[in-house]
Amino acid sequence: MICPHCEKSLLRKERPGNVCGKCGRRYALDPKTNAMGLHDLRVRRIVLRLTQDGQVPCTPGQLWYALSRTSLRNTRVETGCAAVLAIAGVVAGLLGLGQGSVAFAALGGVALLAASSFVVAKVKGVGRGRPRLARDAFRAGPLEEWKRVYGSLPAGVVDDSGYPRPPSPADGVVLVCPDRSVAVFLDAAGLTARHGLTLTAGPAAPGRGPVLVLHDADADGLLLPHRVRTALPGRRVVDIGLPLGSVHGRDRAVPVRGGRPGADVMKALETTGEFSGEQLTWLAGGWGFPLVGVPPARLLAAVSRAVERAGAQAAPQGRRAAALGFMTWPEEGP
Repeated sequence: MICPHCEKSLLRKERPGNVCGKCGRRYALDPKTNAMGLHDLRVRRIVLRLTQDGQVPCTPGQLWYALSRTSLRNTRVETGCAAVLAIAGVVAGLLGLGQGSVAFAALGGVALLAASSFVVAKVKGVGRGRPRLARDAFRAGPLEEWKRVYGSLPAGVVDDSGYPRPPSPADGVVLVCPDRSVAVFLDAAGLTARHGLTLTAGPAAPGRGPVLVLHDADADGLLLPHRVRTALPGRRVVDIGLPLGSVHGRDRAVPVRGGRPGADVMKALETTGEFSGEQLTWLAGGWGFPLVGVPPARLLAAVSRAVERAGAQAAPQGRRAAALGFMTWPEEGP
């Protein structure tokens, strides 16, 4: 690996205890000793990309997804094992045939069967979508080690250990966002101060103003707007995504696979009539796409547009403009 301080190439034996053998300085992450294969230079490079060279903030949750994206796309099946087993199986089988040994022939058959199982698992994508390190483990592991070495999170990354404190209830726009990491990002990017926006994890929302619902594109997330409407009868509630159709089946959208949703959740999703059979099957398998996977600048722009539209619609001038056809509002649900 390359030392993040002196930028010299280091062999494994030249960096004992995460200390560069050439400049003597300590670094945080060694790709050979952490589950995600991270090193300091890669983390800094990804942070610069997420923040667009410091123009927007990012959070540990967003960093976790960006660093996990490649491994989420790949399976956990090592084809090298299949090759070794296949070669061993062929050799054992030939020896068995040549020597008339049933034991060698049987051993060869078992090895070939095991090799074929690896191939089948690879084709079926076993392990795809499963992160090598969960979000909480990423915070407690690599990020804590980073803080021990450098004294703080990587430059540009804001702490998301607590949900932003909501202001006093008002009649302005309320944004329901259960993902703490995304809520912290929106707050740190100035969205709450700029628009007088109230952030809440929901589904109960303070005040009397319009309510926007921002959620993951997974089974529980897609049900959240319906739950918010049930909790807030009479309030204007608008689902602003993440829409399932924008990520399901898209090559560039790398999903995450978690636990399978309960039968009651799937029944409720089916009852809405909003999703195809293929989408429901996908969701039932525990698949989904998290908000932290949306590039921060793109997420901020989309949410800003929705908040601006909601604020204008709530104001008297906005209502007059809407009546004249200058604005549109997403169709309300039941």
